[in-house]
Amino acid sequence: MPPDRVEKLVGRHVCFMDTRGKWNERYRLATGGRQASRILRENLHLLPDSGKALDLACGSGGNAILLAEQGLSVDAWDISDVAIASLQEAALQRHLSIQAEVRDVGGSPPRPESCDVIVVSYFLDRDIIPDLVQALKPGGLIYYQTFIRQRVSDRGPQREEFRLDDQELLRLFSGLQVLVYREEGRVGDVQQGFRDEAMFIGMRRHH
Repeated sequence: MPPDRVEKLVGRHVCFMDTRGKWNERYRLATGGRQASRILRENLHLLPDSGKALDLACGSGGNAILLAEQGLSVDAWDISDVAIASLQEAALQRHLSIQAEVRDVGGSPPRPESCDVIVVSYFLDRDIIPDLVQALKPGGLIYYQTFIRQRVSDRGPQREEFRLDDQELLRLFSGLQVLVYREEGRVGDVQQGFRDEAMFIGMRRHH
């Protein structure tokens, strides 16, 4: 293997371990429940009756649990082995069809046309968006919700690259049919409404 390739792989592994350590610590200290994202909770009626779902960067697994409760077979991936172990235990206790695994989603995206549903909440890696689109089966849905730059509070990441620009989800998923989109920025009374985030549901068109 060429030396530059080896160096790149080693660098990625070190970054993976550092990131996993950070998130492991966060999940060890977490006291909240397994809350599913708002985009999923409010749009369960769009889900298929059966099929394969992926909760990408699943964290504590609120989305995965809700998807499984709707009758879907769920894969749940996250970089944190602490979060995955907790979700595996919860799935076993509730007798839910969830396959949870530690996975570097940036380095190992889902296979093409392998998912009927993908849910992503509070995770942003622009480089894998094309892979997510290709991972949808024809008619498949992606539910996406995360933070935007036009915020009205201090919630979410402080680094701008981890926040969406205005209507960026529409551009990132421009090849999909838009079913749901909401982003309110700082318009009107910022004490009300849906602020600091954007939500999107898109469907891959049939061939």
